[in-house]
Amino acid sequence: MRRRGAFLNPVLLYCDSPDAARSVHDVEAFGPVSTVMPYDTAEEAVDLVRRGRGSLVTSVFTNDPDIARELVIGMAPFHGRVMIGNRLSAKSSTGHGSPLPGLVHGGPGRAGGGEELGGMRGVRHYMQRTAVQGAPGLVAAVTGRWMEGAPARSGGEHPFRKSLAELRVGDQIVTETRTVTLEDIEHFAEFTGDTFYAHMDEEAARANPFFDGRVAHGYLVVSLAAGLFVDPAPGAGARKLRRRRAAVPDARLSRRCASGPAHLQGDQSANKLRLRGRCDGTAASPTRLAQPSPNMMY
Repeated sequence: MRRRGAFLNPVLLYCDSPDAARSVHDVEAFGPVSTVMPYDTAEEAVDLVRRGRGSLVTSVFTNDPDIARELVIGMAPFHGRVMIGNRLSAKSSTGHGSPLPGLVHGGPGRAGGGEELGGMRGVRHYMQRTAVQGAPGLVAAVTGRWMEGAPARSGGEHPFRKSLAELRVGDQIVTETRTVTLEDIEHFAEFTGDTFYAHMDEEAARANPFFDGRVAHGYLVVSLAAGLFVDPAPGAGARKLRRRRAAVPDARLSRRCASGPAHLQGDQSANKLRLRGRCDGTAASPTRLAQPSPNMMY
């Protein structure tokens, strides 16, 4: 079918001396036009690409990890995206001109300096970050996240039995203390098979400057802490929580778990709950308990 208009057939050009040429680097051709330029080393290839003064994307085709690393690191400052192609990705790759929603689309220099897509980063382009400074209680009220020094409430109904509509930032459970003993550590090691030397060998543990001696397993400490704040009775509070992985530090022997209050830290904007505990009076890293749905009860 014949159509009116201006059309250009694909064109492949060759530049024999790219170091001396200028137009091939200065003129950006919009259309099915490509130029082949020879090079001897990866360093020369990076230099040629840099002369283009920026683009949305560049592609590297290699199956050599060392070459891929050198080229990508050298080219990355001048491109918004670098696509690496090899024999394994050829059949499934989206190609040079097809960015995925989770990838940054944009580029420096001649590409315009803008940026879009990139997953949640794309949403943040339309947001402004503002610092809030003030007393802990006021900052917690404004942000909806409890922090050290903000008011806390204990007593009454167990927080795990409240709905998300009933929970308030700062709800806390004040528990008894639980000392981690040598028997606890050895029983846990035998039961789980985790006999790492830092848990079982005092001399070897002390020889490592990271430890003062034998330490308790991080997940043992978390399990014992859970036994302190859980509400064991049947009902809504016994629903299984969908846990997310969290880094749990080891605890040294004789430290007491949850010797201070355990706070349920609500993040109202993200619809999340976090538990903040104490071990021997030292604030522990928050361990995320769950991603609650609106009708999940605790």
